[in-house]
Amino acid sequence: MMFELAINRLIKTGRSFFAVIIFLVFSTGIGHAQGGATASPDMIKVPGGEHKLFFSNESGLTTEIEPFILDVTAVTNADFLEFVKTDPQWSRSRVSKIYADTGYLKHWQGDMELGAISEKIKNSPVTNISWFAANDYCKKQGKRLPTVDEWEYAASSEMAGSDKKLTEIILEWYSKPTPKVMPPVRSTMVNEFGLYDMHGLVWEWTSDFNSVVMGGDSRSNDALKETLFCASGSFGAADKEDYASFMRYAYRSSLKANYTVANLGFRCASDIKKK
Repeated sequence: MMFELAINRLIKTGRSFFAVIIFLVFSTGIGHAQGGATASPDMIKVPGGEHKLFFSNESGLTTEIEPFILDVTAVTNADFLEFVKTDPQWSRSRVSKIYADTGYLKHWQGDMELGAISEKIKNSPVTNISWFAANDYCKKQGKRLPTVDEWEYAASSEMAGSDKKLTEIILEWYSKPTPKVMPPVRSTMVNEFGLYDMHGLVWEWTSDFNSVVMGGDSRSNDALKETLFCASGSFGAADKEDYASFMRYAYRSSLKANYTVANLGFRCASDIKKK
């Protein structure tokens, strides 16, 4: 009980990052995938390489991404339904409000059923999912959520067979409203890594989604920096004209771990098993 009260207090005061850390350290059911994994038919190996960071860190403007494994598509409603059936603590009526807000799985008809539109959405990305639920799902599959750097690196690959530049594709998607019925996975383009729908279908949770905070804390206004406001928000960005990346990082920084959003889903990652 004290554990849940501590998590709830951190979420209410906007310190979602610390709530996530405490949740990972002390929860027995949730954590990092252990021992790594080999690629399965639904996952693919993303080769390592140098990744250009959008915001510089203490090591500079680039970071080295180790090879890892990533789901080819986002987790679907059908996938998550099977998970809920085996782990009913994550059903809509039983989930703790500390771990998911009132919008959790609101597009489902009930705890264990998708409803009349099940045939339309069973292969669509599951949305209205909190970070806590997504993280536990991946853990129970022996996987984990990708980091921001891993996700950005995997999503930076150009779309295979397309004449359009990736930025053009992303901005075109951002300009469209979220559909009432989400299309199925694999319905947008595949990138050169062999990953589907990294852009064009849903936003996706990452393990450290709010590790870059593009905003201030109103509880300590005297400590606010000018770089947090208006055009100064681009300070430290590698490419100040990369509007698509600004949108992603600003969106992530606005989230709390118990938020559920109609166009926010997830996919799982895994470390590569060392021989």
